[in-house]
Amino acid sequence: MERVTDRSTARAAKAQLAARLADDPGVTGVGLARQDADYVVRVDLTEAAAGARVPGQVDGVAVVTRVIGTVRTLPAT
Repeated sequence: MERVTDRSTARAAKAQLAARLADDPGVTGVGLARQDADYVVRVDLTEAAAGARVPGQVDGVAVVTRVIGTVRTLPAT
């Protein structure tokens, strides 16, 4: 039986990875997501090439990436 990652373990891994990727211009966000019964760390990227700098796991917690593009502010209306 596989081990299920709980939220507190995933939060600790997220904090560690967020600090590690803080200065990476290809990373737009680091958060938690559900994947089946597990929590995973999700890293949002500006482009797919930035994913090469993101590890597949941190402290046993799976890391998934998603390309969302560049984040821009909306003009005030």
